[in-house]
Amino acid sequence: MFAERAATVIAAGRVRGLARGARIAFVVLGVFYLLAFLAPVIAPYGQSQQVDIVAMKNHPPSFAHPFGTDRFSRDELTRVLYGARVSLSVATLAVLVSAIVGTLYGLAAAMLGGVVDTVLMRLLDAMLSIPRVLLLIAVLALWSPVPLWMLVLLLGLTGWFDVSRLVRAEALVVRERDFIVAARSLGASRRRITFRHVLPNVLAPVIVTTTLGIGNVIVIEAGLSFIGVGVREPNASWGTMFYEASEAFASTWWAALFPGLAIVVTVLCFNVLGDALRAVLDPRQLPGAPVGTRGAAAASTVVPSAARTLHSDGADPSLRSG
Repeated sequence: MFAERAATVIAAGRVRGLARGARIAFVVLGVFYLLAFLAPVIAPYGQSQQVDIVAMKNHPPSFAHPFGTDRFSRDELTRVLYGARVSLSVATLAVLVSAIVGTLYGLAAAMLGGVVDTVLMRLLDAMLSIPRVLLLIAVLALWSPVPLWMLVLLLGLTGWFDVSRLVRAEALVVRERDFIVAARSLGASRRRITFRHVLPNVLAPVIVTTTLGIGNVIVIEAGLSFIGVGVREPNASWGTMFYEASEAFASTWWAALFPGLAIVVTVLCFNVLGDALRAVLDPRQLPGAPVGTRGAAAASTVVPSAARTLHSDGADPSLRSG
C-alpha cells in the first residue's frame, strides 16, 4: 500500500513538473514562430543585405548589431530571424507530411488485415532497413540544389515509417473494442468505422510523435545544410549559418553561437512539449501510474466514441448506458 501510494505521489509530481515545463516550452516556441512569421517586418535589415562589406565585416555584437555580422557584413540577428522561417517551416511541414502518410498507411494495414497487412508490413520493414540520413544525403547530393518544397517532401516521405507502425499497433487494438463490434453489427461500412471511430482513438501517439519529430527534423535539416546539401543561399537557415561560421569559429564565435543556440533551445522545447503531451494523452505510460488510472484513461477514450457510434447508427438509447 505504501509503495503504491509513493509511486502515485511520484507520478503526480512528475506530471506537475511536465506541465510547468510544457507551459514554458509552449511560450518559447510561440515566440519563435511569431518572430519567424514577422521576420520581414521586424528584421532591421534585408535577409542578404550587406551593411558595409569593408568596415562591418565580421563585426562582433554591438548595440547596432546585437548578434554581430558575418564575413559578408550581413546582420546576424536578421539572418537568425529569417533562418527561423526556413528551419521551422521546413520541419513543421515535413512532419505533417510524415504524420498524414504514416497514419493512412498504418490504418490501411490494420483495417484491411490479412495478406494486405503482411505485404504492407514487409514493405515497411524493407524501407526501415535503409538509413534515413544516408538516403537523404545521397538523393540531395545527386539532385542538387533542390527547392524548399522538394526538401520538405524528401524529409516528410522518409520519416513516416515509425508513425505507421504506431498507428497500426493502436488500430489493431481499437478495432477489437466493443464499440467497433457494435458499429460493425449495425451495418457501418469499413470506411466509416476507420475514419469516424478508429482514427480519433489512435491520434494520441501520432500527436506525440509529431511533436517530437519536429525537433528531430530541425536537427536533420541543420545537419544537411551544414554539409552543404540542404538549404542553399540566398535562403538562410540555422544549419547554413552554423556551417558558414564554423570555418572561423575562434575569431567569429558569435556567427555560430546564436544559430546554434536557436537550434538547441527549439529542439529542447519540442522534446519537453512532446513528453508533456504523452503524459496528458496517455497517462498509462507514466511510471508508477496506478491501475485505476490506467483503466480510467483507457475508458475515457473508448466510451465517448462508443456512445457516438450507437447514437449515430440509430441504436436503442438504452444500449448506450450498457
